[in-house]
Amino acid sequence: MSTSSFQTLVAVFALVTLHVRALDTFIAAVYEHAVILPEETKTPVSQDNALLLMNKNIDILEKAIKQAAQQGAEIIVTPEDALYGWSFTRETIFPYLEDIPDPRVNWIPCRDPHKFGHTPVQVRLSCLAKSNSIYVVANIGDKKPCNPNDTTTCPPNGWYQYNTNVVYDKKGQLVARYHKYHLYSEPQFDVPEKPELVTFNTAFGRFGIFTCFDILFHDPAVTLVKNFHVDTILFPTAWMNVLPLLTAIEFHSAWAMGMRVNLLAANTHHVRQNMTGSGIYAPHSPKVYHYDMETEQGKILLSEVDVHPRSSPGFPAAVSWSDYARSIKPFPGQKSAFRGFISRDAFNFTKLSASAGNLTVCQEDLCCHLSYRMLRKEENEVYALGAFSGLHGRRRKYYWQVCTMLKCKTAEVATCGQPVETAVTRFNVFSLSGTFGTEYVFPEVLVTKIHLSPGKFEVLKDGRLVNKNGTSEPLLTVSLFGRWYMKDSPSISGGIGNLETTNLLISTLLMITTLQIL
Repeated sequence: MSTSSFQTLVAVFALVTLHVRALDTFIAAVYEHAVILPEETKTPVSQDNALLLMNKNIDILEKAIKQAAQQGAEIIVTPEDALYGWSFTRETIFPYLEDIPDPRVNWIPCRDPHKFGHTPVQVRLSCLAKSNSIYVVANIGDKKPCNPNDTTTCPPNGWYQYNTNVVYDKKGQLVARYHKYHLYSEPQFDVPEKPELVTFNTAFGRFGIFTCFDILFHDPAVTLVKNFHVDTILFPTAWMNVLPLLTAIEFHSAWAMGMRVNLLAANTHHVRQNMTGSGIYAPHSPKVYHYDMETEQGKILLSEVDVHPRSSPGFPAAVSWSDYARSIKPFPGQKSAFRGFISRDAFNFTKLSASAGNLTVCQEDLCCHLSYRMLRKEENEVYALGAFSGLHGRRRKYYWQVCTMLKCKTAEVATCGQPVETAVTRFNVFSLSGTFGTEYVFPEVLVTKIHLSPGKFEVLKDGRLVNKNGTSEPLLTVSLFGRWYMKDSPSISGGIGNLETTNLLISTLLMITTLQIL
């Protein structure tokens, strides 16, 4: 073989290798957007004025979309309510809504803007995707006509109104539409008849999509991962942070780890509403995240992500969440338990009285075990181990099982469970486990000043959440947050009470579809 031929072969091999490697990962972007809000009004604005406001917000999103595309991103996720905010009635939201068709119509709004009536927002989003050759994920409002004579289901104005995610591909084509199912204090929108299971395929993986409060429920969130085997979840949200267990970065990163899936979470930024916290989360650890309660600025995040995380070397092993906790005898601690509250839920707590030790605290059928050693016990900082097993929520009851070691607000144990933002106590060792009745458990670690701790903890196969790589940063909370969907109140379960039958049916349908394709 000649030298030139050999050099050509090497060059071709290098290109092929680069191409294969490129298919293993992709660059993702999320944008935390400081929304320009409308003036409060009890009467609807004109359609033109509504569009004027939405275009002001899209002007800002456009800069983020262009920046993401220039840095090689394949897809960008923008937040829930990013175009117009959230304080509306059914009447005042109406001028902001457009009729969004089913993606099966194969529509590119940028190329055929008048095909489905007055759709200027969809046209502009489509053109942004097309002109920048990037997938764009946005949240807008959909309206669907119904028969006003059908007073049992059709709203008085003759329209169903939905909180809706849309996805446009690199050609500007509408490839996904999702109507939010689990609304959170949103009187302006209707609940779809049933949860929608929306997926789409790309050259860089299989995607699923849902919105904000949906993440706390089985459908559509868990079903998309467990039954439809998506690689990455797209997650527009307008998440209000609630310490100590439900800040955005804390829970969303934990959900990605617990479900072992990529999660692209774009949050609205509004400090006065405690809204901040976006991130690109992988199954093993956060890739990049943002939390900012100091400024009113938006923020773009980019990171390289595995196309198929299940087949990547770093994919975490399945966890048997109760194996260790059920294999040991309870430690001391239960006799000294006291009651405290987190978000109106009555936890059983026991105090970490010494600088090191082993403790157990139980509630109902959940026992939480903790082994720990502090670097130095700070006299003015008190920590407690807590357990809760029961229905959470006032308007909607859903079942939590939580084991948590947390810093109390003051040295008085009566403040255990109240929000805390700073700490100085570091731990050489912590190992938290629980006798969970559910397989859906999400591991949370939050450190001082509301930060995550990538690479500083891990979950063992037997269900222990432990520190690694030496002494921890000052800890606010170390928690195992379990969701027992089967025990949700029937009023919000949406058929979850018969999950085994539902999952069997879905699996059967997927098998039939696969066989038909083959």
